[in-house]
Amino acid sequence: MNLQLPADIDTTLKSFLAGGRYENEVEVLREALATLKHRDVDIAAIQKGIDDEEAGRIRPFEEIDAELRAKHGFLGE
Repeated sequence: MNLQLPADIDTTLKSFLAGGRYENEVEVLREALATLKHRDVDIAAIQKGIDDEEAGRIRPFEEIDAELRAKHGFLGE
């Protein structure tokens, strides 16, 4: 790989390689990019929840809990 990396990133990359989990820089970068994708999906899901709450599209936990307990025949505590 012919990227000119800042010293701190280069050091971190080398430490990942030295740890033995990754064989090369591409593997480290591939996993880093996959992690960033997952983070973006998580952030979008959190934002959707916030939007739903602000728009009043939520139900109290107690209501949902009671509904699921009745549906699955688990009425005990």
